[in-house]
Formats: sequence, structure tokens, C-alpha cells
Amino acid sequence: MFSKVLIANRGEIARRVGRTLRRLNISSVAVYSDADRFTRPVLEADEAVRLGPAPAAESYLDIAAVIAACQATGAQAVHPGYGFLSENVRFAQGLAEAGIVFIGPRPEHLTAFGLKHTAREIAQASGVPLLPGTGLIEDVEAALAAAEAITYPVMLKSTAGGGGIGMQLCATPDELRAAFDRVQRTARASFGDARVFLERFVAEARHVEVQIFGDGKGRVVALGERDCSLQRRNQKVLEEAPAPLLSDATRARLHAAAVRLGESVAYESAGTVEFIYDPRREDFYFLEVNTRLQVEHPVTEAIFGIDLVEWMIRQAAGEDVIPAAPLKPKGAAIEARVYAEIPHTNFQPSAGLLTQVRFPVSARVDTWVETGAEVTPFYDPMIAKVIVAGDDRPAAIAALRAALDETSICGIETNLAYLRAIAGSELFASGKVATTALKDFAFQPRSVEVLSPGAQTSLQDLPGRLHLWHVGVPPSGPMDARSFARANALVGNPETAPALELTVNGPTLRFHADATVALAGAAMP
Repeated sequence: MFSKVLIANRGEIARRVGRTLRRLNISSVAVYSDADRFTRPVLEADEAVRLGPAPAAESYLDIAAVIAACQATGAQAVHPGYGFLSENVRFAQGLAEAGIVFIGPRPEHLTAFGLKHTAREIAQASGVPLLPGTGLIEDVEAALAAAEAITYPVMLKSTAGGGGIGMQLCATPDELRAAFDRVQRTARASFGDARVFLERFVAEARHVEVQIFGDGKGRVVALGERDCSLQRRNQKVLEEAPAPLLSDATRARLHAAAVRLGESVAYESAGTVEFIYDPRREDFYFLEVNTRLQVEHPVTEAIFGIDLVEWMIRQAAGEDVIPAAPLKPKGAAIEARVYAEIPHTNFQPSAGLLTQVRFPVSARVDTWVETGAEVTPFYDPMIAKVIVAGDDRPAAIAALRAALDETSICGIETNLAYLRAIAGSELFASGKVATTALKDFAFQPRSVEVLSPGAQTSLQDLPGRLHLWHVGVPPSGPMDARSFARANALVGNPETAPALELTVNGPTLRFHADATVALAGAAMP
């Protein structure tokens, strides 16, 4: 077994891997950018090494810097988490050349499944069902001709893409023509590979994926499936295991197809085979293979009672971790992704200081934030995952609703209210979800958007900050405490609740939901 492992990642997954390393009595090495120096995953690690400035290209994606950190600390192995370098063949090969173990699939697996067009070829050879599609397409005219044969709508995809990046739904030839160069540019900028291909788009599709684990010698097992259909702009929002409303026969065929694909390459370590599922036909089609740990892996861990990170570490250290007898899942589990996003501005990322963070003790929460943490604009806006489990799906849904209600994150905008609305909806309770379902999901954020702040308009509370001169903080609070308290009373708030105090002139505000407003105090021009 390793004595020291470097975690080549940041955020919640770095902290989650570190938790397993501590339990296994393995020393952990964190790496960090300047933006993450004082985050909890870095502070909890046994050692920490600076990689570079905040931009990912100068820190977390710097292969040479990560390998140098391994050599400087004596780390024997690297867990890459997800994203960043987790599926980078050059990184895995560079570690091998330096005598450092990559905790994950072998480089040939990363190569085989790293490009979607080659993954499709392997799936086809393994007898795994495929959506009608193409190989790599050279230009827009070839794409238009191919789309006519496939029939619209089609999905234009980058072969190197992932995470919803580098793909565009096209319903007409004009949309395809307009999207072609744009998708190529995005793919080139994000992945360094502008090559694209087409697949038929299934309008009412579900996203169902199978967790596999291989020993690298030909044995591959399926650890159930997950439903990740609730997505917004191709980014997953809620995931659950097992997938609802699947027949036993369909479930068995899904697992068998995923195992067959893994066995065809003697797959090693954790991986996920993603499928498009057509509930009307009860047919499924290969989508892609993720040769890494998935963001949503905790729901699989919850129903099987395992630690997939531990399995990956022990496998990489040469142990046999796959049980002789097949594991049986128990109950149901759901994961909700908490993002630093602004719902009323089309879910644009938000950033800033978290003034209060409170998570439920009744749920598993994988997170990197705490009260006082700074969410920066440099990385993915996911700040936490709330994971619950129950004896069955209704019990898990009830647990999720309770856990989200108990979660509080103040200081910046998040998608918490959006998650609560989805968790409480009939759409989710029914299990009749689709990858397009959230596009038409009715959600009205209860927020107020500041269009213009107004001169000397401030947010105050009563009585404000007092008696802190000794630490250099002057007193604050409303200048007209009587009117302040009466305005709050008029709308049914406690008299001490925060309120806007206007002085020179007032702000311009946009209310995104109905609200009762009380004005009190002196007249203003």
C-alpha cells in the first residue's frame, strides 16, 4: 500500500479523496493555486504544494508542476479526481515515466475512450447499441449532408468534449450551419481538438449511466446504474441510483452492455458507461465512457455500501478489490449539486465571500466551502453536493427535501431555491424525467436585482454594529431607527430585520417575484 498520495485536484473532490486517505492512514499531499491557498481541502492535507497562479492553465493543468510536486514530496501515487488532468493521457504517461502511479485506468484506456469517435468504434465492435451518427466530419457541407441522412434534430459534438462543453443541438440545416464553426472554436479552445461528429438527438431521452470497475485482467463488474436526466444546459443537476422506471430486463441489458464494453479492453479501475435511454421504446444507445471517478459517484457508494475512492487506491496498489460474490444494492440515493449561480440572470456563475454556511447533519455533504470561504470566478461553480439515502425512492426524496431545507448559504447567490423547487416537484416525484425536462421547468426566483444602487443607499439592520471601536469598527445601523422598525412591522418582519435605508436618492430594483414593500420616514425628492 502507498504511504503518501498526491491529490491533483481542488474543491470538494480533493477534500473527499483526502477523507479516504486519512481513513486508510495514507499521508496526503494537496496542490493549490493562489486562489485556493486557504481553502479547507488544502488546510486539511498533511502537506501542500503551490502550483501557480489562479488560472487553471497555469496551475491545475500544469503537468510538469504536478509531477514536480510529487517528486518534491515523495508522493508515490496521484489521485486525479475528476476534471482537470483526470483523463489526460500525457499526464498518466508522464507519471509512469517518473515512477509514480496514476490512480485510475491505464493510458491505453484513456486513449481508447478519450475521443468519442474511437469510443463509438469500440462500442460498435462490442455489440453495444449506438445512436445513428457519423465519424469525424471535415467541414460544414459534409455535416449538412450527413444530417439529412441521419434526420433532424441532430447533436453536433466535439470528439474531445465533456461536461456539456463542445456540443450543440441543431434542429434545422440553418442551425447546423451556424453552429459548426462555433462548436469547433469552443472545442479547440477548451480541449485543443476541434474535430466534431454528429449523432441523432432523441427528444424525450433519459441519461442513464452504469458504474463499472475492472481489475485490468479482464474481469469487469457493474455497480448498478444512475439516472442523471435532470440537466440544465447539458450540466447535471440531480442524480439518483438506482434509475427509476426501468424494467428488470432493461436494467440487466444495460449492465451487460457496459460490462461487455469494459471487458473488450480489459478495463482497469473505475469508469462510467453513459447511455441515452428512450423510455417509449425501452431502448438504450451508447453515449460515451468516462475514464475517471464521476461527480455523482456518492449515490452508488450509498446504495452499495462501498468507497469507490478506496477501491481505486487499493487497485492501483496491486490489490484485488472486486468481491468474489456480486454486490447487491440496497435502497435509493439522490445527489443534488449546489452551484454558486445567479438564477435570475440565466444561472450565471456568482462569486464572493460566504458570510454563513450551514449544512444538514442528516445528509452526506461533499463540499469545500465554509463560513468565510471565498468563491472565486476561476473554476467550476459547484460548491457542494448534498447526498441522501432512504429505504426506497420516496424515502430518499423526503430526505432530500429536508436536507435542502436545512441548508443555508449566505453571501452570494446559489441555486439552492432552484434545487428545492425541483426536489418538491411532481416532475421529480413521478420519475418521468428527461434531459430536456428542466428547459420548461417553471421556477420563479424570489430575488431582487439591483439595477442601480442609488447614492448612499445601504443595507442596515437594527441596532447595527455597536461597541466595536476598540477593534477599529465604527458603529452602524439606521439613522432613523423608529421609521426603520415601523417599515419592517408594516410588512410583517421583525423590527430588527435588515432593510434598505435610502438617503440621497433610492435605487432602481427589479423584483423577480411578488413582494410587499413599505416606505417609511421622511419624504424624498
